[in-house]
Parts: sequence; structure tokens; C-alpha cells
Amino acid sequence: MAKPPARTLPITIIDSQQPVAQEARAHHHAHAGEGPRSLGQPAPCLLFVGDTAISEADIAREMQFHRAMRPEQSRADAARALVVRELLRREIGQLDLANEAQPVGGESAEEAQIRVLLERAIDARLPDEEDCRRYFEQNRERFRSPDRMRVRHILLGAAADDINGRFTARSEGERLIAGLKENPVLFADFALRFSDCPSRTGGGDLGWLQRGQTTPEFDRQLFRLSAGLTAFPVESRWGYHVVWVDAVQTGQPQQFEQVRQQLSDYLELQSRQRDLQRYLLQLQDRYGVRGLAEIEAAAD
Repeated sequence: MAKPPARTLPITIIDSQQPVAQEARAHHHAHAGEGPRSLGQPAPCLLFVGDTAISEADIAREMQFHRAMRPEQSRADAARALVVRELLRREIGQLDLANEAQPVGGESAEEAQIRVLLERAIDARLPDEEDCRRYFEQNRERFRSPDRMRVRHILLGAAADDINGRFTARSEGERLIAGLKENPVLFADFALRFSDCPSRTGGGDLGWLQRGQTTPEFDRQLFRLSAGLTAFPVESRWGYHVVWVDAVQTGQPQQFEQVRQQLSDYLELQSRQRDLQRYLLQLQDRYGVRGLAEIEAAAD
């Protein structure tokens, strides 16, 4: 039986959410060669891949692409990304892939080189039916159709940095909620008169919503609500919302056939991620990395 053609799935490095090839070039910019601008001294170097130094200035520039709650974690993430990038660059040079790797589609030359490198280093192994069924049986609770809510709202808009405007919007929301408790049939009228959302002409109706279809901060609060008029204004980046949940539908269990492809993609990606991590550790041992463990320890 012929082996099915390999499907392209993104592989991410470490804790980045970008495919490796994109991550490797995503943060290059015009000032990459500049040192720090204080005192005119070279930036200190505590991190090395082989004989290549990665300076604190390099790490500081990279940190803007690795946001974290603590600067120590951001520094560790940035340092790790730079180490991976240098390891891949060295291996590409060692294998002389520069001429062999031809860009496909909108790839850059560097992306093409990394793609060819990883195609050589990591086997594309598709999970079989037994693997998928075993994972499904062990994780049935994860496979449910999405929860849904039928929602109406009245948006009282205020910019995120407008303190007075947001205070006014919240107070107005509380006033409208008090009025709706007395006379619920006024919701459509209030939406038309007061809402800053285009849905006002439809009585504020947002239809059926699933997780992830609204802004994250509104989404998190919305799916904690019960049916009926919410007793408090719900805050989002857009302002405050008077929310009425008309109906809640809990997701139903899904059958194996419904999630077979999703499972296969997930297990294939997990397998390739594990192989990638092992490969990066091999490169780290081969070329030598100094200073990363200390930077990561400082983030713990």
C-alpha cells in the first residue's frame, strides 16, 4: 500500500507559537548589529553557542518578542530563541544546504534552508488508527462540541485609557440594568437608544457565540454567566456591556469518527515536536552552549 504524502504541519520551537522557519527570521531588523548605546562600551556577553557570542544587547532586543509577566522569564525566552536560531544556522552551514534549499511560495532563503534541514532530521510519522483510538478512549472528556450561548448586549463604549469615560459607562450600565430588572421588555429599546454596537438595530442580538469568537477578556467573563440578565456591567476593552444571555447550550460528547482527523493532526504534531526537541538537544551537545542554563535558572 502506497504511503500517503506527508502533510505540512507547523512545528514550533521551544515555547514560541510560530513555525520554526518563521521564528528563525521573524525578529531580524535593521539594528541587529548595533551594540548598546550607553557609555559606548560593547555589550557584555554571558551566552555562547560554540565560539559565537550572544550579547546582552542581542537578548534585550529579542525580549520585545517574548512578553512575559516577569522580565527574567522574558530574558530566558529570548535567550533560548537566539540559541536555537544560531544552532540551526550552524547546522545549515555544516551541511551546506544554502544552495540545495530552494524557496517555495513566499519562503525566504533562510526559511527554505530550515525547512530542508528539518525534513532531513525529522521523520514524518503519521499516527495509525490504533494510536488515535487509544488517545480518544483515554481522553474522551476533551472531545465535546463547543459550548454555545445566545447573547444580547448593550455596549456603552469608552476607550481603555479614558478613566472618566469608563466610570461613566459603568454607571450608565448599572442604571440600565436597574431599569431592565423592572421592565425587561425594554431591552431592545435601550439597545437602540444607548448601544454603541452596530447590533443595536437588531435589539443588541449577537446570535450564538462559541468560545474564542469575542475579545478574550469579554469571552472569559461571558462563558461564566448564567441565563438571564447579568446583574453587573461586563467590562471589555471597548467599554462596558449590559448582557442578557437568552440560552446556554453545553457541548455534547463527540464520536471518534467526528474527531479522527483532528486527532491524527494533533498526535502527528506532538510526535514531531518531541523529535524536534531531541534534535535541538543533539545540536546543543554538538556545538556547545554556555550560559543558557544560568539565564533559565534566574527565571525560575
